[in-house]
Order: sequence, then structure tokens, then C-alpha cells
Amino acid sequence: MFEFITPQALSAFFQVIMIDLVLAGDNAIVIGLAAAGLPADQRTRVILIGIVAATLLRIVFALMTTQLLQIVGLLLAGGILLLWVCWKMWRELRTPHEEIVDAEEALSNTDINEDGTIASRPGAPKKTFAQAAWQIVIADVSMSLDNVLAVAGAARDHPYVLVFGLVLSIALMGIAASFIANLLQKHRWIAYVGLAVILYVAVDMIYRGFNEVLPVAINFVG
Repeated sequence: MFEFITPQALSAFFQVIMIDLVLAGDNAIVIGLAAAGLPADQRTRVILIGIVAATLLRIVFALMTTQLLQIVGLLLAGGILLLWVCWKMWRELRTPHEEIVDAEEALSNTDINEDGTIASRPGAPKKTFAQAAWQIVIADVSMSLDNVLAVAGAARDHPYVLVFGLVLSIALMGIAASFIANLLQKHRWIAYVGLAVILYVAVDMIYRGFNEVLPVAINFVG
């Protein structure tokens, strides 16, 4: 058993935990933002749709991605995609505080800022149930793929770390999404550490992917 406990494996475990923590919280905030402004009964249903969709998509993408990353060139493409994820996360960390409060209120169904409303800030844009559900599903597709790619990239040659990361990701989305979102807002440094980890994984995937593609390109040209 102890042959699995290596510095490389422990590093992969740490990276996977941080990636799952940050992206689960990020996904939860996106779901909460989409649900904010809906009536309470619709808000609960659309949040449930978002969490179930995110969970199922992670399972589907996990089954696909672990095989696809074996194809020469897709590791490089995945690293480049994760660079875009880092940029997107950096922008989302700059989301106005009022919108984040709306998201947290929608997720927890509590009046956090004690203004007498829950996720219904005056002047906030209104939307229909269908608009909110569609917005959440589109975001889930992107963020679930991001999560699986990042976990697969961090796990490298440790399949048990990959399995652990994917199970943890699903558990966090299904059980603790609201708690994680609140934790990341109270302790912003965790989100920035997670962003740094994802950036490291992206650069590492690009480096390894480039080294895979280069010999093939040289042989093709030659």
C-alpha cells in the first residue's frame, strides 16, 4: 500500500483537492447567480437542476476525457483550454460583492445581507425559469469539462488520484456546494491558491503536450 505514498502522489492529491474545492465553489456561484431573481419555488428547482446536471456531466466527461487525453495533441489542447479557464476564474474573482451575495442567498435560501429579500436585489435583472435553467446547463457543460480536465492533468500517472478527484468533485457539487461557495467568499485566498494550482497544471499540460507533439511534427515534416 505504501508504495502509492510518494511525493509525486501527495503533490497530485493536494492539487486535485484544491482544484475540486475551487471549481466546485465557482460552479455553485454561477448556479446561484443564474437562480437569483427567480421566485423562491422556482429558485430551488433550478438550483437542483444545476447541481444534478453538473454531477452527471462530470461523470460523462470523466469517462471521455481519460481516454481522449491519450491521443497525441489533446493534452496540449487541454492545457491551452485550462489557460482560458484561469483567465475566466480571474475575472469571476472580480465579480461585484452584491452579485455574490445574491448568489449565496439563492444557494442557501437565507437573507444574508438582511435587506428583507432573498436573492432579489432591487434593480437586479429578472429572468424566466427557462432562461435561468438554460444559463445553468450551458455553464455546467463548460465548468464540468474544465474540472475533469484539470483533475486529469493534475493526477498524471496516478489513476487512483484521478478516481479520488472525480469522486470528490461529484461529492462537493452534490452535498456541499453552498458551503464551499460561502467558504471561498469568506476566505478569498483559498480561491487564489486554487487558481495558481490550475495555472500550474495548465502550464505543465502544455509542456508535456508540446513534448508529445514535437517528435510527431518533426517526423511528419521529415
